[in-house]
Amino acid sequence: MERMARGVRQSSMMSPRQVRGTVLAALLCSALAGCGSVTASSVAAAGASSSAASSPAASSSAASPAAAAVGCASMNQATSVTVHRTMHLVEPTRAGALSTTQTDPAKVRALFGQFCDAVSHADTAKGAVPCPADFGISYSGTFYDGSQALAKFVYGASGCQTVSLTAGGKTQSTMVYGTASAAAPKLRADMAAVLGVPVSMLAQPQSQVNPGGPNKP
Repeated sequence: MERMARGVRQSSMMSPRQVRGTVLAALLCSALAGCGSVTASSVAAAGASSSAASSPAASSSAASPAAAAVGCASMNQATSVTVHRTMHLVEPTRAGALSTTQTDPAKVRALFGQFCDAVSHADTAKGAVPCPADFGISYSGTFYDGSQALAKFVYGASGCQTVSLTAGGKTQSTMVYGTASAAAPKLRADMAAVLGVPVSMLAQPQSQVNPGGPNKP
């Protein structure tokens, strides 16, 4: 009986070689599990970054265009200008109706530039200013780049000339006198060129100013 008991106790023990093998196997499994966790984490992070980069919000932000220029900043983009003449006085003076569109970019931009030069050098002189006879003739219109409106203007052609230019919700005005007149010396000539009439007829109420015009109404 004693011999059998010793045999049972010996069968439950492990050899040093078996112990080392079991420990090495456990360490190897732990290492492999750790590597698998790191790899899975890296893949998940890369996937999240890729999703964020391809999201509609990120694409929209990267593709947002710059705001289109208007006003004097867009002067060299202008391709046409519409012009309407109005008469603020009645009998005994009369003026022929005028509504026209000029599509020569060189003439359009030249006039646009003169308006911009005048309002950016507005005259601030004080006191009375001698003015020619004022028949109440003015021209109003809009500068365009294709179908996009760039700026609106009102030009008082008789009496003491005046210019008003509106763009982006801001209006600038000046009398074409002193510093404004010096900054825009070709304003009358460029206005007449856009209308297709001699400068002398620009503010004459008794004349049928440009009955044909660039585009007859």
